[in-house]
Amino acid sequence: MKTAASQRHAGRLRRHRRVRKKITGTADRPRLAVYRSNKHITVQVINDLNGTTIASASTVEPEQRKQGSGATVEAATRIGQLVGQRTKAAGVTKVVYDRGGFLFHGRVAAAAEAAREAGLEF
Repeated sequence: MKTAASQRHAGRLRRHRRVRKKITGTADRPRLAVYRSNKHITVQVINDLNGTTIASASTVEPEQRKQGSGATVEAATRIGQLVGQRTKAAGVTKVVYDRGGFLFHGRVAAAAEAAREAGLEF
């Protein structure tokens, strides 16, 4: 019998695979992928055709760790703004959003809204 935590994890992976069948990042419109753990959030802009990461930001980075906990909506907002700035600096303005099987709520939504405010178009 599976534990509740392993069932939740398996469900998230199932949702993520289902979404990834339809979403692919290209050079013109890379994929903005979000990963949320209990303590941190990571956002990457990925060109799936080349297999390259254009920009990324995470609460694991030393300068972000100094600003407090990575498990808050405020931290997700900071990371969304940071990845938006780095992506625009790399010359990309349009992305396709990949929520990674997580619900579009809380930290995942905050990161997306902050990236939009930083100038990225979804």
